[in-house]
Amino acid sequence: MPATPSRPSFDDLNLSTGKRVRLHRLMYEHGPANGTLMILPIDQGLEHGPVDFFDNPDSIDTDWIYRLAVAGNFSGIALHIGLAEKYHKAYAGKVPLVLKLNGKTKIPPDDDAFSSLTSSVEDAVRLGADAVGYTLYVGSAAQDVDIAQCNEVRRECEKYGMPMIIWSYPRGTYVKAKGGVDSLYAIDYAARVACEVGCDIVKLNEPKYEAAGAANSPKPYNTMQFTDEEGLRRVVRSAGRTLVLVSGGSKMGDEATMHKAKLAMEAGCVGLIFGRNMWQRKWDDALSMTVKMHDLMKGYGV
Repeated sequence: MPATPSRPSFDDLNLSTGKRVRLHRLMYEHGPANGTLMILPIDQGLEHGPVDFFDNPDSIDTDWIYRLAVAGNFSGIALHIGLAEKYHKAYAGKVPLVLKLNGKTKIPPDDDAFSSLTSSVEDAVRLGADAVGYTLYVGSAAQDVDIAQCNEVRRECEKYGMPMIIWSYPRGTYVKAKGGVDSLYAIDYAARVACEVGCDIVKLNEPKYEAAGAANSPKPYNTMQFTDEEGLRRVVRSAGRTLVLVSGGSKMGDEATMHKAKLAMEAGCVGLIFGRNMWQRKWDDALSMTVKMHDLMKGYGV
Protein backbone atom coordinates (compact mmCIF):
# COMPACT_ATOMS: atom_id res chain seq x y z
CA MET A 1 0.00 0.00 0.00
CA PRO A 2 1.17 3.60 -0.59
CA ALA A 3 2.63 5.70 2.22
CA THR A 4 0.36 7.83 4.38
CA PRO A 5 -0.77 10.82 2.30
CA SER A 6 -0.44 14.31 3.72
CA ARG A 7 -3.61 16.34 4.14
CA PRO A 8 -4.25 19.05 1.54
CA SER A 9 -3.44 22.58 2.71
CA PHE A 10 -5.68 25.61 2.30
CA ASP A 11 -3.64 26.55 -0.77
CA ASP A 12 -4.07 23.05 -2.21
CA LEU A 13 -7.85 23.39 -1.86
CA ASN A 14 -7.88 26.59 -3.96
CA LEU A 15 -10.53 28.10 -1.69
CA SER A 16 -12.38 31.33 -2.37
CA THR A 17 -11.98 34.04 0.26
CA GLY A 18 -15.35 33.30 1.86
CA LYS A 19 -14.66 29.58 2.08
CA ARG A 20 -11.19 30.22 3.43
CA VAL A 21 -12.51 32.47 6.21
CA ARG A 22 -15.23 30.02 7.23
CA LEU A 23 -13.03 26.94 7.07
CA HIS A 24 -10.36 28.76 9.07
CA ARG A 25 -12.89 29.31 11.86
CA LEU A 26 -13.72 25.61 11.90
CA MET A 27 -10.13 24.38 11.74
CA TYR A 28 -8.08 27.00 13.57
CA GLU A 29 -10.38 28.97 15.88
CA HIS A 30 -12.55 26.23 17.41
CA GLY A 31 -12.06 22.62 18.45
CA PRO A 32 -8.43 21.44 18.52
CA ALA A 33 -7.64 24.64 16.52
CA ASN A 34 -4.60 23.08 14.85
CA GLY A 35 -5.90 22.31 11.37
CA THR A 36 -7.90 19.24 12.42
CA LEU A 37 -11.66 18.90 12.89
CA MET A 38 -13.95 17.46 15.55
CA ILE A 39 -17.55 17.78 14.34
CA LEU A 40 -20.53 16.80 16.49
CA PRO A 41 -23.42 15.66 14.23
CA ILE A 42 -27.00 15.58 15.44
CA ASP A 43 -28.85 14.88 12.20
CA GLN A 44 -29.78 11.35 13.30
CA GLY A 45 -33.26 12.30 14.52
CA LEU A 46 -34.40 12.73 10.93
CA GLU A 47 -32.29 9.90 9.51
CA HIS A 48 -33.00 7.26 12.16
CA GLY A 49 -35.92 8.54 14.25
CA PRO A 50 -36.05 9.07 18.03
CA VAL A 51 -34.67 5.59 18.76
CA ASP A 52 -31.08 6.86 18.77
CA PHE A 53 -31.85 8.94 21.85
CA PHE A 54 -33.10 6.00 23.91
CA ASP A 55 -29.64 5.05 25.28
CA ASN A 56 -29.25 8.52 26.76
CA PRO A 57 -32.65 10.23 27.19
CA ASP A 58 -30.90 13.56 27.92
CA SER A 59 -29.69 13.67 24.32
CA ILE A 60 -33.16 14.17 22.84
CA ASP A 61 -32.88 17.73 24.19
CA THR A 62 -30.92 19.58 21.51
CA ASP A 63 -29.89 22.17 24.09
CA TRP A 64 -28.08 19.35 25.94
CA ILE A 65 -26.23 18.51 22.72
CA TYR A 66 -25.28 22.17 22.25
CA ARG A 67 -23.96 22.37 25.80
CA LEU A 68 -21.86 19.30 25.10
CA ALA A 69 -20.53 20.87 21.88
CA VAL A 70 -19.43 23.97 23.81
CA ALA A 71 -18.10 22.20 26.92
CA GLY A 72 -16.31 19.63 24.78
CA ASN A 73 -14.84 22.35 22.55
CA PHE A 74 -15.95 20.86 19.23
CA SER A 75 -14.99 22.42 15.91
CA GLY A 76 -18.64 22.55 14.91
CA ILE A 77 -22.11 21.07 15.31
CA ALA A 78 -24.01 19.62 12.33
CA LEU A 79 -27.81 19.60 12.30
CA HIS A 80 -30.92 20.32 10.26
CA ILE A 81 -32.76 23.61 9.80
CA GLY A 82 -35.48 23.03 12.40
CA LEU A 83 -32.99 22.46 15.21
CA ALA A 84 -30.73 25.27 14.02
CA GLU A 85 -33.63 27.74 13.98
CA LYS A 86 -34.76 26.75 17.46
CA TYR A 87 -31.46 26.34 19.30
CA HIS A 88 -28.45 27.90 17.55
CA LYS A 89 -29.08 31.55 18.42
CA ALA A 90 -28.16 31.03 22.07
CA TYR A 91 -24.84 29.45 21.05
CA ALA A 92 -23.91 31.65 18.11
CA GLY A 93 -20.19 32.41 18.24
CA LYS A 94 -19.61 29.67 20.81
CA VAL A 95 -19.67 26.74 18.39
CA PRO A 96 -19.68 26.92 14.56
CA LEU A 97 -22.74 25.68 12.71
CA VAL A 98 -22.71 23.14 9.89
CA LEU A 99 -26.22 23.28 8.43
CA LYS A 100 -27.33 19.94 6.99
CA LEU A 101 -29.25 20.75 3.80
CA ASN A 102 -30.90 17.45 2.90
CA GLY A 103 -32.16 14.29 4.50
CA LYS A 104 -34.62 11.40 4.50
CA THR A 105 -36.22 8.98 6.92
CA LYS A 106 -35.15 5.34 7.11
CA ILE A 107 -38.71 4.08 6.66
CA PRO A 108 -38.54 3.26 2.91
CA PRO A 109 -35.89 0.82 1.61
CA ASP A 110 -32.68 2.44 0.40
CA ASP A 111 -32.62 0.80 -3.04
CA ASP A 112 -33.52 4.13 -4.61
CA ALA A 113 -32.11 6.22 -1.76
CA PHE A 114 -32.39 9.96 -2.23
CA SER A 115 -32.31 12.83 0.27
CA SER A 116 -34.38 15.82 -0.74
CA LEU A 117 -33.51 19.34 0.35
CA THR A 118 -34.72 20.50 3.74
CA SER A 119 -33.02 23.93 3.61
CA SER A 120 -30.71 26.02 1.47
CA VAL A 121 -27.28 27.63 1.36
CA GLU A 122 -29.08 30.94 1.76
CA ASP A 123 -30.53 29.64 5.05
CA ALA A 124 -27.00 28.72 6.12
CA VAL A 125 -25.75 32.25 5.41
CA ARG A 126 -28.71 33.75 7.28
CA LEU A 127 -28.00 31.57 10.32
CA GLY A 128 -24.27 32.35 10.30
CA ALA A 129 -23.16 28.84 9.39
CA ASP A 130 -19.53 28.11 8.57
CA ALA A 131 -20.28 25.12 6.30
CA VAL A 132 -23.15 23.11 4.87
CA GLY A 133 -23.61 19.35 4.72
CA TYR A 134 -25.12 17.36 1.88
CA THR A 135 -25.79 13.60 1.73
CA LEU A 136 -24.99 12.00 -1.62
CA TYR A 137 -25.96 8.36 -2.16
CA VAL A 138 -23.36 6.97 -4.54
CA GLY A 139 -24.65 4.09 -6.65
CA SER A 140 -28.32 4.57 -5.81
CA ALA A 141 -30.79 4.17 -8.67
CA ALA A 142 -31.68 7.81 -7.98
CA GLN A 143 -28.11 9.09 -8.22
CA ASP A 144 -28.79 11.08 -11.42
CA VAL A 145 -31.29 13.27 -9.58
CA ASP A 146 -29.05 13.30 -6.51
CA ILE A 147 -25.95 14.49 -8.39
CA ALA A 148 -27.96 17.17 -10.19
CA GLN A 149 -29.36 18.45 -6.87
CA CYS A 150 -25.87 18.32 -5.36
CA ASN A 151 -24.59 20.41 -8.26
CA GLU A 152 -27.14 23.14 -7.55
CA VAL A 153 -26.04 23.20 -3.91
CA ARG A 154 -22.40 23.38 -5.00
CA ARG A 155 -23.17 26.37 -7.25
CA GLU A 156 -24.84 28.16 -4.35
CA CYS A 157 -21.85 27.35 -2.12
CA GLU A 158 -19.54 28.96 -4.66
CA LYS A 159 -21.85 31.98 -4.90
CA TYR A 160 -21.87 32.55 -1.15
CA GLY A 161 -18.36 31.34 -0.28
CA MET A 162 -19.70 28.47 1.83
CA PRO A 163 -17.63 25.28 2.39
CA MET A 164 -19.47 22.12 1.35
CA ILE A 165 -19.18 18.84 3.26
CA ILE A 166 -20.57 15.79 1.48
CA TRP A 167 -21.79 12.78 3.43
CA SER A 168 -20.77 10.37 0.64
CA TYR A 169 -22.53 7.06 1.25
CA PRO A 170 -22.71 4.06 -1.10
CA ARG A 171 -26.30 2.78 -1.25
CA GLY A 172 -28.68 0.62 -3.24
CA THR A 173 -29.06 -2.81 -4.80
CA TYR A 174 -26.31 -2.14 -7.36
CA VAL A 175 -23.79 -1.43 -4.61
CA LYS A 176 -24.88 -4.49 -2.66
CA ALA A 177 -24.31 -6.64 -5.75
CA LYS A 178 -20.79 -5.26 -6.17
CA GLY A 179 -19.34 -5.86 -2.74
CA GLY A 180 -21.65 -4.04 -0.33
CA VAL A 181 -21.82 -0.58 1.21
CA ASP A 182 -18.84 -1.16 3.54
CA SER A 183 -16.50 -2.64 0.94
CA LEU A 184 -13.31 -0.88 -0.08
CA TYR A 185 -14.61 -0.67 -3.64
CA ALA A 186 -17.77 1.18 -2.58
CA ILE A 187 -16.16 3.59 -0.11
CA ASP A 188 -13.15 4.26 -2.33
CA TYR A 189 -15.57 5.09 -5.16
CA ALA A 190 -17.62 7.31 -2.85
CA ALA A 191 -14.48 9.23 -1.86
CA ARG A 192 -13.58 9.89 -5.48
CA VAL A 193 -17.12 10.89 -6.45
CA ALA A 194 -17.21 13.48 -3.67
CA CYS A 195 -13.96 14.97 -4.92
CA GLU A 196 -15.08 14.96 -8.55
CA VAL A 197 -18.42 16.68 -7.88
CA GLY A 198 -16.64 19.53 -6.12
CA CYS A 199 -16.97 19.27 -2.34
CA ASP A 200 -14.38 20.66 0.08
CA ILE A 201 -14.68 17.97 2.76
CA VAL A 202 -16.07 14.44 2.51
CA LYS A 203 -17.54 12.38 5.33
CA LEU A 204 -16.95 8.66 4.86
CA ASN A 205 -17.35 5.40 6.70
CA GLU A 206 -14.35 3.18 7.29
CA PRO A 207 -13.94 0.41 4.66
CA LYS A 208 -14.11 -3.07 6.13
CA TYR A 209 -11.87 -5.87 4.92
CA GLU A 210 -14.47 -8.49 5.81
CA ALA A 211 -17.46 -6.57 4.47
CA ALA A 212 -20.35 -8.81 3.52
CA GLY A 213 -20.10 -9.57 -0.20
CA ALA A 214 -16.67 -7.91 -0.65
CA ALA A 215 -15.54 -10.85 -2.78
CA ASN A 216 -18.14 -9.75 -5.34
CA SER A 217 -16.46 -6.37 -5.78
CA PRO A 218 -15.11 -5.55 -9.26
CA LYS A 219 -11.46 -6.33 -9.98
CA PRO A 220 -8.97 -5.70 -8.47
CA TYR A 221 -10.88 -4.89 -5.26
CA ASN A 222 -12.23 -8.43 -5.00
CA THR A 223 -8.76 -9.82 -4.22
CA MET A 224 -7.25 -6.90 -2.28
CA GLN A 225 -5.94 -7.58 1.18
CA PHE A 226 -5.57 -4.60 3.51
CA THR A 227 -5.47 -3.59 7.13
CA ASP A 228 -7.98 -1.06 8.46
CA GLU A 229 -5.38 1.70 8.21
CA GLU A 230 -4.32 0.71 4.70
CA GLY A 231 -7.93 0.80 3.52
CA LEU A 232 -8.42 4.28 4.90
CA ARG A 233 -5.13 5.46 3.38
CA ARG A 234 -6.28 4.37 -0.04
CA VAL A 235 -9.58 6.19 0.45
CA VAL A 236 -7.76 9.38 1.49
CA ARG A 237 -5.64 9.21 -1.66
CA SER A 238 -8.72 8.71 -3.82
CA ALA A 239 -10.30 11.82 -2.28
CA GLY A 240 -7.45 13.86 -3.75
CA ARG A 241 -7.54 17.53 -2.71
CA THR A 242 -10.66 16.96 -0.64
CA LEU A 243 -10.34 16.73 3.14
CA VAL A 244 -11.63 13.48 4.68
CA LEU A 245 -13.69 13.12 7.86
CA VAL A 246 -14.35 9.66 9.28
CA SER A 247 -17.83 8.90 10.58
CA GLY A 248 -18.19 7.40 14.04
CA GLY A 249 -21.23 5.27 13.27
CA SER A 250 -23.01 3.29 15.98
CA LYS A 251 -21.88 3.66 19.58
CA MET A 252 -18.81 1.65 20.54
CA GLY A 253 -16.87 1.15 23.75
CA ASP A 254 -14.21 3.68 24.76
CA GLU A 255 -11.29 1.61 23.50
CA ALA A 256 -12.89 0.94 20.10
CA THR A 257 -13.88 4.62 19.74
CA MET A 258 -10.33 5.80 20.43
CA HIS A 259 -8.90 3.15 18.13
CA LYS A 260 -11.09 4.32 15.27
CA ALA A 261 -10.13 7.95 15.89
CA LYS A 262 -6.40 7.18 15.94
CA LEU A 263 -6.75 5.03 12.83
CA ALA A 264 -8.41 7.90 10.96
CA MET A 265 -5.71 10.39 11.86
CA GLU A 266 -2.86 7.98 11.10
CA ALA A 267 -4.38 7.40 7.66
CA GLY A 268 -4.27 11.12 6.79
CA CYS A 269 -7.85 12.20 7.55
CA VAL A 270 -8.46 15.79 8.64
CA GLY A 271 -10.60 14.69 11.55
CA LEU A 272 -13.65 13.02 12.99
CA ILE A 273 -17.40 13.45 12.83
CA PHE A 274 -18.53 11.39 15.82
CA GLY A 275 -22.11 11.79 17.03
CA ARG A 276 -23.61 8.77 18.73
CA ASN A 277 -20.20 7.86 20.15
CA MET A 278 -20.35 11.16 22.01
CA TRP A 279 -23.93 12.07 22.91
CA GLN A 280 -25.17 8.55 23.60
CA ARG A 281 -22.86 8.68 26.62
CA LYS A 282 -23.90 10.34 29.87
CA TRP A 283 -22.54 13.83 30.48
CA ASP A 284 -19.39 12.97 32.44
CA ASP A 285 -18.50 10.07 30.16
CA ALA A 286 -19.09 12.20 27.06
CA LEU A 287 -16.85 14.98 28.36
CA SER A 288 -14.19 12.47 29.31
CA MET A 289 -14.25 11.15 25.76
CA THR A 290 -13.87 14.66 24.31
CA VAL A 291 -10.77 15.20 26.48
CA LYS A 292 -9.27 11.98 25.11
CA MET A 293 -10.10 13.07 21.57
CA HIS A 294 -8.44 16.46 22.07
CA ASP A 295 -5.33 14.81 23.49
CA LEU A 296 -5.19 12.55 20.44
CA MET A 297 -5.72 15.39 17.94
CA LYS A 298 -2.82 17.41 19.38
CA GLY A 299 -0.41 15.13 17.56
CA TYR A 300 -1.90 15.67 14.09
CA GLY A 301 -2.01 19.44 13.67
CA VAL A 302 -0.67 21.26 10.62
